[in-house]
Amino acid sequence: MPRVKRSTKRSDRRKKILKRASGYFLTKSKLYQAAQEAVERGLMFAYTGRKQKKRQYRALWIARINAACRINGMSYSTFINGLKLAGNGLDRKILADIGANDPAGFATLAAQAKSALAAAKSALAAAKAAREKAAA
Repeated sequence: MPRVKRSTKRSDRRKKILKRASGYFLTKSKLYQAAQEAVERGLMFAYTGRKQKKRQYRALWIARINAACRINGMSYSTFINGLKLAGNGLDRKILADIGANDPAGFATLAAQAKSALAAAKSALAAAKAAREKAAA
């Protein structure tokens, strides 16, 4: 079997890992094996952190929307339900921005949600009355 010369592949791979590990404490930035373990661990945290960031932003948006809803006399869940019944397709990021920066605009959205909830409630009551009349 012929001899294989590695060229620069091995040193390039090691340099890449050690470059990523620069700034780590003690041997984690100097020795290849320790650096490789530290870099892999850091990449795992980075991956999970990207997922957690999405969750945390959604929670922040919900908290901001809830605060604006309470000012307008309704809860977050009834507000979201009312917007869905009204057919409003704004997402939570936009709603949170409106709630924080445009109280008048958010009040309009709250009124829209309240009217949609009232219409749905009256339709439900009419359907219930029709069922009772048919049963009797």
